[in-house]
Amino acid sequence: MIKLRPATLHDLELLKFWDTQQHVIDCDPDDDWNWEIELGRNPEWREQLVAELNGEPIGFVQIIDPYHEETHYWGDVEQGKRAIDIWIGEEKNLSKGYGTTIMKLAIDRCFSHPNISGILIDPLKTNTKAHQFYKRLGFEFVEERAFNETACYVYELSRKRA
Repeated sequence: MIKLRPATLHDLELLKFWDTQQHVIDCDPDDDWNWEIELGRNPEWREQLVAELNGEPIGFVQIIDPYHEETHYWGDVEQGKRAIDIWIGEEKNLSKGYGTTIMKLAIDRCFSHPNISGILIDPLKTNTKAHQFYKRLGFEFVEERAFNETACYVYELSRKRA
């Protein structure tokens, strides 16, 4: 059974360890998550969640409101959207269906709010496995875009397709 729970400062060492895993670096090579600071913050526009399998942490999910997010990473985004970051912490937990389950839980969490019309994601352009993963979940390609000078593909899952 996989569940999502809020990430806390108790997860600091685990999240820092996961950041050293090559498959995580390959998906997000440029980001420094500033865990020491960010785990102590709880802005209204963001949820940071740990995915647990039978009580054991296996992954991380961040859900943001890109309209209100303070760095404006997504640029001009209309209200009623969410954006998701997700990863599995250790390579031994890849290709077991956990990512699909975690993503479905995150999608359900986003669309539990009736005013949310779509969910955005931004995998690296080179991450073809992620592109296929998101397409299987119903996400549609929107555009190629550079985020922090890194080429990404933007996909969106509309409420109608979920």
